[in-house]
Amino acid sequence: MTVPLVVTSHMVMDWFGYTLDFPAIELVGPVLGTAVFLYGGRPFLVGGVREIRDRAPGMMLLIATAITVAYIASLATSLGLFDLEFWWELGALVTIMLLGHWQEMKAIGQARGALAALAALLPDEAERVGEDGSTSTVPVHELGVGDVVLVRSGSRVPADGEIAAGEAEMDESMITGESRPVPRDEGDRVVAGTVATDSAIRVRVNAVGDDTALAGIQRLVSQAQESRGRGQVLADKFAALLFYVAMAAGVVTFTVWSLLGDATSGVVRTVTVLVIACPHALGLAIPLVISITTAVSAKAGILVKDRLAIERMRTVDAVLFDKTGTLTKGEHTVAGIAGAGGRDTDEVLHLAAAVESDSEHPLARAIVAHHGHEHGEGAHATDFRSRTGKGVEATVDGRRYAVGGPALLRELGIEAPDDLSGDVETWSGRGATVLYLIGLEDGAKVLGAIALEDEVRPEAKQAVADLRSLGVQKIAMITGDARAVADAVAADLGFTADDEVFAEVLPEDKDRAVADLQSRGLRVAMVGDGVNDAPALARADVGIAIGAGTDVAIESAGVVLASSDPRGVGGVRRLSKAGYRKMVENLGWAAGYNIVAIPLAAGVLAGVGITLSPAVGAILMSASTIVVALNAQLLRRVDLTPES
Repeated sequence: MTVPLVVTSHMVMDWFGYTLDFPAIELVGPVLGTAVFLYGGRPFLVGGVREIRDRAPGMMLLIATAITVAYIASLATSLGLFDLEFWWELGALVTIMLLGHWQEMKAIGQARGALAALAALLPDEAERVGEDGSTSTVPVHELGVGDVVLVRSGSRVPADGEIAAGEAEMDESMITGESRPVPRDEGDRVVAGTVATDSAIRVRVNAVGDDTALAGIQRLVSQAQESRGRGQVLADKFAALLFYVAMAAGVVTFTVWSLLGDATSGVVRTVTVLVIACPHALGLAIPLVISITTAVSAKAGILVKDRLAIERMRTVDAVLFDKTGTLTKGEHTVAGIAGAGGRDTDEVLHLAAAVESDSEHPLARAIVAHHGHEHGEGAHATDFRSRTGKGVEATVDGRRYAVGGPALLRELGIEAPDDLSGDVETWSGRGATVLYLIGLEDGAKVLGAIALEDEVRPEAKQAVADLRSLGVQKIAMITGDARAVADAVAADLGFTADDEVFAEVLPEDKDRAVADLQSRGLRVAMVGDGVNDAPALARADVGIAIGAGTDVAIESAGVVLASSDPRGVGGVRRLSKAGYRKMVENLGWAAGYNIVAIPLAAGVLAGVGITLSPAVGAILMSASTIVVALNAQLLRRVDLTPES
């Protein structure tokens, strides 16, 4: 409808030197212009009325005012009450602003497509396994807790559960952001939407619908996209201020031009001021950054619950890590082996693993697992017997052996030989648990010793270095372990004199450590598992729950890392800085554009022949919107992974 308005405009015909004349040509402007105003302008008119009703003037009211003034001036001209042909500019104005509004909605819609992408990860149907072993295809929404489903190789898990039979390499990238498949065996937990890459498994369902981890992630993404941070509040206030500035500028413009005896130019300049001031770019500046930030972060396994938390992360001075399960794996691993009397360490490990093979104790499992990793299947033991609280014993290759700690040595009335004392002293100084291999034939004697420590995550040291490179002043660690254990882990992680270790802290007192750091004027981010760390997570300026891929509804944290990789904390910092930078850039562009454009639209340079028509003003306004949208899209290129 705008094209005929432009083509039949006398102003446009004069510009391009052509003439059109046909019956009722004078009705083209009023008829099509009214249609454009009422139909194309409806979203702005309705939004303007809503802002008046809410007493919150902003972008929609400003646009509605501009097109209403343009329409009234044009209608008055058609009725012979005014000498200003304005219909084509009204049509162009509404059309271009609709284009800008559509681009804004499209951009935000694409960012929110993260939710649709998450929903698409769930299959529509599942193969439910009956009691007789037969399978039947059912809709996923009909699955219930306790059902067993068959997940074929290359298929997605339809609901959260645990593997009832089989083993497979699982692609969990949609939850953790980790691209490499991870092995999952019988009894392990699997999450809806993950993929069995190499073999079929049977999964016993324990969560469906809104209780699944995927549904929790969707809720967090949605909440983060809809939440209002300080930047959004600032943008809203600026939009309201801009409304009053634009209205005042419009009144002053019309008054000055009228006093100069050119009321027609006064109307044109006033409408142009109102058009130029339309804060489309401002309205898009923050919401689009928020939407893209949360979409990018969710793809990387960083789930933002609280926009303020992600905004504050860029200002954090200190990051406090819980040790167990965050910087360490929370499970013991073999850290050292020594043989007495020159005995080979492989033999010590071989015999100890055989003795411990039937034990369910975590330390025993660590020794057996280490032997399997180093040498494959171990020797078989017989006549296994547990010495409660002291150790175990068994027969290996016809000889009797025992494995236990210092309490077992005291019970047997023996001591470790001198050639082991150096290693044992070193291990004990690091807080390691020391178990002894004891031969029980021909009098008990110590044959060797094995040290076990809570294994530091291989990526934890890089996480600490990465945060330091990102400008974090102090890295701190908190643990309930003994000081020796804590100091040993800190040394492994590369802690410096500026860093700090809180040791022998009870879980209920962890929030005191956060308060201590805050009392020194530091802004603190607390990183923990979200369970016994909840009070500290809540007290910190930024609470980050780590390793919560199957428990994404941790109320105490503002940010949830789906994987157990502590390097994700650096990703949160990068995301915070990048998002804030884009907000500032967009707000600066939107504000600077108006500061320059409004006086120009008012005609301050008309004396030197520089003027803007309302249509040109609409084009410039839309151009500013496109600049802001493209700038925000650059966030998709932000690399949240640490530098190698």
